[in-house]
Amino acid sequence: MLRRLYQWTMDKAAHRHAQLWLALFCFVEASFFPIPPHPLLGLMCLAEPKKAVRFAAIATLASVAGGLLGYAIGHFLYDAVGAQLLHALGLEKSFPVAACYLREVGFWLFVAKGATPIPFKLLTITAGFIAMPLPTFIVASVVSRAISFMIVGVLFRLFGAPIKAFIDRYLGTVVAVFIVLVIAGFAAVTLLEGGNKAVASKCEAATTV
Repeated sequence: MLRRLYQWTMDKAAHRHAQLWLALFCFVEASFFPIPPHPLLGLMCLAEPKKAVRFAAIATLASVAGGLLGYAIGHFLYDAVGAQLLHALGLEKSFPVAACYLREVGFWLFVAKGATPIPFKLLTITAGFIAMPLPTFIVASVVSRAISFMIVGVLFRLFGAPIKAFIDRYLGTVVAVFIVLVIAGFAAVTLLEGGNKAVASKCEAATTV
């Protein structure tokens, strides 16, 4: 199932409306879609390196817009939709940890997400659930997504073929490692926050919101 979904996503890189597909994938990935849009972005950047900045900008704006949908789900529809989404994505246990960190460090968690494998959809839904101030959410999302997509654009521009070959061969392993690293990503927040051990101890042990 995951392999077929990944291949279907990759097929869109050669579509004549690839930029629209990229925007769509970035939008839905920010709220519920399980496959990250980075491979699609990378292939598009590899095919047309002169447009890499444009592609990264499209990905950033679409992802922030999708993040607003995730925020709305968390804020208005958590019981009806949000909880089921997190369960289906295997993120329900990470939800209390994310909520704790967002309450404690807020903006910096989103910045850390730009360089860590914390799922963006987990943060957007959680931010809506805890009613994070919307202006802070939007600015933090723009910074986080710009960091993430610009890095991917540059990496795929320089090393696109080897990276794609690795993902194609070890997709299952990549996804498994991605999930395992979710909690590790939160450790970066502790460093950004100044090494506050009390916050780290409190949030890593969180089991309820």
